[in-house]
Amino acid sequence: MSSRSIERLPGESLTSVDGNGRLTALTGALLFVLLAGLGITILSIRALLPEHFLIAFLVIPPLGLKVASTGYRFMRYYTGDARYRQAGPPAPLLRFLAPFVVLSTVAVFVTGLELWFFGIRFGSIWIEAHKLSFIAWLPITGVHVLAHLNRTGRVVAGEFSSSPFANALTRRSLVMGSLVAGIVLATVSLTYASPFIFFGDG
Repeated sequence: MSSRSIERLPGESLTSVDGNGRLTALTGALLFVLLAGLGITILSIRALLPEHFLIAFLVIPPLGLKVASTGYRFMRYYTGDARYRQAGPPAPLLRFLAPFVVLSTVAVFVTGLELWFFGIRFGSIWIEAHKLSFIAWLPITGVHVLAHLNRTGRVVAGEFSSSPFANALTRRSLVMGSLVAGIVLATVSLTYASPFIFFGDG
C-alpha cells in the first residue's frame, strides 16, 4: 500500500482507500500498545497469569477490527475494485507473511482460550500448542510490526492533527468502540473461574 495513499496534506479529502488505510493504522497502533502490555506479562507469566488473560481478552475486539479492515482491503483489491487496484498491494514480503501472521495469531488466541476455558482437561498438549504457536507468531508479527511502524506513526499523527470530519470521527469511534468492547469482554471474563494453572519447565 502506498504511503501517499493514506498520508494526505491538511485540507485534502480522503478516499475510501485512504480511510481504510487510516483505520488499519489506528487499530494497529492500539494493538501495538496492548500487545506490549501482554508481552510484559509473559516475562513473569506464573505471577501475572490473571493479568495475561485479562489483557488477552482486551485485545480480542481491536484485533477483530484490524482483521476486518485489512480483510476488506484484501477483498476489494482481489475483486478488482479500481481504487484499491490503483493504490496497489503491500510489499511482496508483507504479502507473503500476511497469511502466516493471521494463522499464527488465530492459533495463539484459540489455544489460549482453550486453556482459559478448560485448563488441562483435554491434556497438557494445549500448553505446548500455545507455546509453539507463540514461538511461530513472535518473529513473523515482529517483522510485520517493524515494517509498518514508521508509517503507522506518521498516519496516527496526521489523523489527530486533522479536522474531525465525519469520516474521521467514524474511524476513531470504531477504534475506541473496539477498545470499549475489549474492556467489557475483559471485565466479563472475571466472572469465570478459569481452571487453568500454569505449569511447565523452568
